[in-house]
Amino acid sequence: MIHLQFSSYGKVYCLLTAQEAKDIVKEDPSIYTSKLKSEQGRIKVEALIVENLIKKYEDVQVLKGIDMSIKEGEFYALMGPNGSGKTTLVSIIASITPPTSGEVKVYGYDITDGAEEARRLIGYLPGENFSSPLLSGEENLMYFAQLWGLPKSEARNLTHELLARVGLPAEGKKRVSHYSSGMKRRLELATILFPGMKILILDEPVTGLDPSARKEFLGLLREINKKGATIFLITHIGEDAEIASRVGLIDEGKLIVEGKPGELKKNSGLSSVVSVRLGLKNREILASLGSFGRDGKVLEVEDGYRVYCKDAEEAAPRILKALGALGYEPSRVGIEKPSLEDVFFALTRKPVRGGV
Repeated sequence: MIHLQFSSYGKVYCLLTAQEAKDIVKEDPSIYTSKLKSEQGRIKVEALIVENLIKKYEDVQVLKGIDMSIKEGEFYALMGPNGSGKTTLVSIIASITPPTSGEVKVYGYDITDGAEEARRLIGYLPGENFSSPLLSGEENLMYFAQLWGLPKSEARNLTHELLARVGLPAEGKKRVSHYSSGMKRRLELATILFPGMKILILDEPVTGLDPSARKEFLGLLREINKKGATIFLITHIGEDAEIASRVGLIDEGKLIVEGKPGELKKNSGLSSVVSVRLGLKNREILASLGSFGRDGKVLEVEDGYRVYCKDAEEAAPRILKALGALGYEPSRVGIEKPSLEDVFFALTRKPVRGGV
């Protein structure tokens, strides 16, 4: 079944081939669609369109003309450092914060003129926990389902279904105060899987989770996306963005580049990176490594440094020798493929998280 969005007639569901749908669009340009594409006889529409979006707070411009779109069923990750404008952007899309200027459309509904319709299509998960620790998992979901407008009997059935979907079928009766951090996040994820929520926006959802819980949560997102949900993930962690089908990099309120993760790495000009694992960090080490880096580019990370060289194979043994001459013994000097965080640093000369 192909879903077409009409700008003036609401939702229309009809059984059409891709070609028939394209013919209708030609005859009636009022039908909302953008860059319609055929994929195995189906039509793909834009779930989200952002055009020249600007947000100012007094004299500070936080968003500087953002243009982007996300197709229905796509997994899109927006990656950037804290303060880059990510949360402001999603708060505008979710109709929490008004824009200064520009347009945002969710399945054709303008968030200003059609805010109510747009909000019904969005599932928004903020970075902070919001479930009540005094209620059980079931009671939390029942509360949100009834706020969503579902009758009590329907809400109860949906609650059991959603608890199973997020891997908590045996935990529903427990108070949330007894949940682990990962369990709380999965419970809260269930609140944005209610019927009708078509685009899921998650703002730094795995902050504070241990590696195991983070991996489990992101795996759950992948499964939800495979079942047709459109996902818009906000993150400052490259590993998290890697799971998306398309990634946008944002810095200082500007979308600087978009593409598939592999394409971004290929187009960055980085073929490989020298990873130096060293507990000690100081200016002497940084200066030494900078002499090997392309244009002096060296990124300080949690467990050491990443050096961007023209020829990593040739530079790695020389780096080890140079550090040894200064009296430093790294636990590892290795050559690695570039990550998305490396791409961000190569483009902006800023770390996407922490660093110097």
